[in-house]
Amino acid sequence: MPYLMRELPEEKIIYFGDTARTPYGSKATDTIRKFSIQIADFLVENDVKMIVIACNTVSAVALFDIRERFPNIPVIGIIKPAAEKVIQACSAENRIGIIGTKATILSGVYDQLIKGQNSELNVFSMACPAFVPLIEEGILNNEIMDLTIKHYLNDFLLENRIDTVVLGCTHYPLIRENIERLYPGIKIIDPSQEIISTIKDVLAERDLGAKDSTFGSTFYASDLSENFTNMIDRIFENTEVSIQFKNLEF
Repeated sequence: MPYLMRELPEEKIIYFGDTARTPYGSKATDTIRKFSIQIADFLVENDVKMIVIACNTVSAVALFDIRERFPNIPVIGIIKPAAEKVIQACSAENRIGIIGTKATILSGVYDQLIKGQNSELNVFSMACPAFVPLIEEGILNNEIMDLTIKHYLNDFLLENRIDTVVLGCTHYPLIRENIERLYPGIKIIDPSQEIISTIKDVLAERDLGAKDSTFGSTFYASDLSENFTNMIDRIFENTEVSIQFKNLEF
């Protein structure tokens, strides 16, 4: 979200965070699809011109369902742009590690997209389910988070000789510095950055760019917990962001 606001400051955002039902990554795929479609319905009811799925789990599980439901609205998932970056930046000499939630890793979408374009690339995956709850608790720059990262990544990186890591969950950029400090020399690919170019391209191709918009950005959440508001403060740093409670009567 900060990348989008910085790179496209003229665009206005209607954001919905389903904080009452997260994390999605450990839920059944049918449940993820149901929740995701409910949220997409809410966004479309608010006359959005584009839907950006800034969640790897939802992109892995429900992207095509949402596109099928709203064929006249561009729906952009976060996984394909990151996969394209891997294809562009890596060769057969690289060893690529995908880390994400259980649902994202089990879907195999990253592997399919990357290997589908270049079968010579070496791709390995690891689910890291404990990262999200720790991040949401604000447990970041301390020994607990470092030990958890080592628990998942020490053997994974060593045994597979990983040199490139894809942060396959929107929460993971918040521990990017930890990963880089613990594993110096590892190349990091952040899907949250890579999706911006795709958004720009689609806006230009469809002539959907904002022109003298008088609307303001609106941020909704289904639960305004202290953990959530603290995380928003960390993500947006010194930018003032107003989050509104929205009960979609799930």
